[in-house]
Amino acid sequence: MTHPRQPQHQKPDACAFVIFGVTGDLTHRLVLPSLYNLAANHLLPDRFCIVGIARKGMSSEQLRDNLMEGLRKYATRPVEDEIAQRLLHCVTAIEADPKEPDSFDQLKARLEKLEAARETHGNRLFYLATPPTAFAPIAQQLGRVGLLKEDGKAWRRLVVEKPFGTDLASAKKLNDQLLELVTEHQIYRIDHYLGKETVQNILVLRFANGMFEPIWNRHHIDHVQITVEEKLGVGTRGSFYDATGALRDMVPNHLFQLLSLVAMEPPARFDAHTVRSEKAEVLSAIQPLTEQEALLNSVRGQYKAGQIGDTELSDYRKTKDVRPDSPTETYAALKLTIDNWRWAGVPFYLRTGKALGAKRTEVAIKFRQAPFAMFSCTPIDTLAENYLVIGIEPTQSITLQFNTKIPGPTIRTDGVQMKFNYKDYFQAEPATGYETLIYDCMIGDNILFQRADSVEAGWKAVEPFIEAWKKAGRDGLHSYEAGSDGPAAAADLLARDGRSWRRLT
Repeated sequence: MTHPRQPQHQKPDACAFVIFGVTGDLTHRLVLPSLYNLAANHLLPDRFCIVGIARKGMSSEQLRDNLMEGLRKYATRPVEDEIAQRLLHCVTAIEADPKEPDSFDQLKARLEKLEAARETHGNRLFYLATPPTAFAPIAQQLGRVGLLKEDGKAWRRLVVEKPFGTDLASAKKLNDQLLELVTEHQIYRIDHYLGKETVQNILVLRFANGMFEPIWNRHHIDHVQITVEEKLGVGTRGSFYDATGALRDMVPNHLFQLLSLVAMEPPARFDAHTVRSEKAEVLSAIQPLTEQEALLNSVRGQYKAGQIGDTELSDYRKTKDVRPDSPTETYAALKLTIDNWRWAGVPFYLRTGKALGAKRTEVAIKFRQAPFAMFSCTPIDTLAENYLVIGIEPTQSITLQFNTKIPGPTIRTDGVQMKFNYKDYFQAEPATGYETLIYDCMIGDNILFQRADSVEAGWKAVEPFIEAWKKAGRDGLHSYEAGSDGPAAAADLLARDGRSWRRLT
């Protein structure tokens, strides 16, 4: 088998990579391993430095030791000392706290001195790997001391993690706060799902293959299923999760990113502005629902005790920091429609949940059935459904399910699959999924990052569900056993339309 040659990637500009929350879980698990992988692939700038905004009293040497410990624990490939030392040699610890404004004046002075020594030319990338409540205060202090201002010679970029707001009002407020300080092109709202190769490949699959785009519409597609299932329970995140729930945690970001890539119109050009405009347009076209319609077109569930593999899991409500009478959903299933010419009448079914029997993320495109007239003398119920399935986790794959004749003198059919697995064809080192996103931040390509209008359109689409579920409280909250497929009512959501969820085989 011949493998395609890897293209030559441009080296990013010299820059300072400033991390707020440098000793936190996100930095250890994803950001630093991604930087290490970029360094191993020679995709970091030649002139580069990492500035960690650390707690009081932490020296640069202590921070390097802390990061090395995290790297050895979470690296996706064997850690080579030479590469790790080269990466961590440029780490500098600086104290700064938005509650102490003077510390940001000191940060500015130290950063400018470091930039001169490292010859990074004033290019700065500020990565906010912090709780969401810190996004605006940090940005406001950076803006106050002038660290975010672009002068035409150097770029300044702000990377913001999810969740971006907790509802439409808070998302608008945060957008307004940030856009008072920086322009839209300086903000990189990061969603690690868009770093996954298979997610990015949805665009290539659709728009680079003449066999798919002509049939990617309501005339040929019956419905679309988007599934993000997790085997893990809430774990130690009880306080955060009980205030958030499955809907807020997953739908306006991860699931809607997948939906927008599947449903968007072909962009006139493959550039950030055009692609992001088409994605925002399709999210804006999601049919608005009343709260009563939202209840009718959704299912929410909460897990109870059960077993997942060899692990026993207790009731969600018995999790530490979860209210004993909590109405928070750990499972959400929605039926949405898109009000435009391409998708009119085509339902999009979304589901996500925790403590389920399998971990998987996939997009399943269900095509309309062919007319059965010529097969009227054969067992029609043996005909398989025609699916195009884009697997994202745990296996990155594309599967086409279709019917064929079973060998023999009579006409008998069976469903078969053609499956393409990325790992069977492309040779790639294990990655975190953040490598592409961090690299794009450094080269200034924001095609994979959400724009303000897209964020707000996503929250607007789920707002009826949030409000309806809040008013319903525990009424209509279905329970499901940990390790199962979720609440039985989720199957009813499709069954009343004469459809069913695609089962994991």
